[in-house]
Amino acid sequence: MKLLDFYRKAIQTAIDNDPRGIDEVNRQLQQKKKEYEKLDDKEKEFFDLESLSNPYSDSRIIYGSGDEEIKTLMVGIDIDTAEIVLAELLRQRGTSIDAILSHHPSARPFASLYAVMGMQAEILSVAGVPINVAESLTETRAKEVERKIMPANHTRAYDTAKLLNIPLMSMHTAGDNMVTTYLKNLFDAKKPVTLSDILDILLEIPEYKEASKINNGPKILIGNKNRKAGKIFVDMTGGTEGSKDIYEIIKSSGINTIVGMHISEEHRKEAEKHHINVVIAGHISSDNLGMNLLIDEVTKGHDINIVECSGFRRVKR
Repeated sequence: MKLLDFYRKAIQTAIDNDPRGIDEVNRQLQQKKKEYEKLDDKEKEFFDLESLSNPYSDSRIIYGSGDEEIKTLMVGIDIDTAEIVLAELLRQRGTSIDAILSHHPSARPFASLYAVMGMQAEILSVAGVPINVAESLTETRAKEVERKIMPANHTRAYDTAKLLNIPLMSMHTAGDNMVTTYLKNLFDAKKPVTLSDILDILLEIPEYKEASKINNGPKILIGNKNRKAGKIFVDMTGGTEGSKDIYEIIKSSGINTIVGMHISEEHRKEAEKHHINVVIAGHISSDNLGMNLLIDEVTKGHDINIVECSGFRRVKR
């Protein structure tokens, strides 16, 4: 399987599993095309052409032509210089590694992380939050994230991959879409009554079960096992943590329980203030679940060997 084929299929799979719905994704891609056509030649020079077909700015081929044949793929949750050098050392010891797949982005995909945060407003709108409020709060938070990541040394991983000539790509929102839709469908089907029921459902999933064995499994952060779950909102895609001011609006929208990957202390206090139950499924374990689901779909019909690293554990379904 060629690198570009893997990439294209991964993005299409992510679109098919986008919690906003495929119609909304296609509408935004059309809007992006119209914006591009209105640019002058100087502006087009800096335009991300991939955004015309890939709506996830944090999911890209970081280094590689796309023509590389992929038989063995090294996969990790975080890939930086150390992991790329590790891949080269493994190559020298006889392990054939054709490319590296990271979940969390680096290089341009990391610099563009804030750009996918608009998804959060649209997903909240689907759940019943007024779109004008959701967009306003999300836009403010996205600008904060943009300012925060601007000073970073964005090209470290790219430079290392280029020097060692090892293809590198990231699938961040692409993987997060998978786990979000998977868990939403699971909760819709099983209809948990209490927060305890949510934990029981999560612990049936291998990635969360394994995380529990190292004391990093799902936990109730706000509420208790006997509390009613009510309306559940799965909050696991859209770049990074949204606005802390959203919880008051979430309460009014009828959402009773949030199931997320992680939550900052500042956000936890706001959720608690507004009596929102919060179940934290786990960050790395949720990333594992999303990446495993994505790899399952992308590699159907292809015999690709996976080398685990950097917190990733392969689970086939």
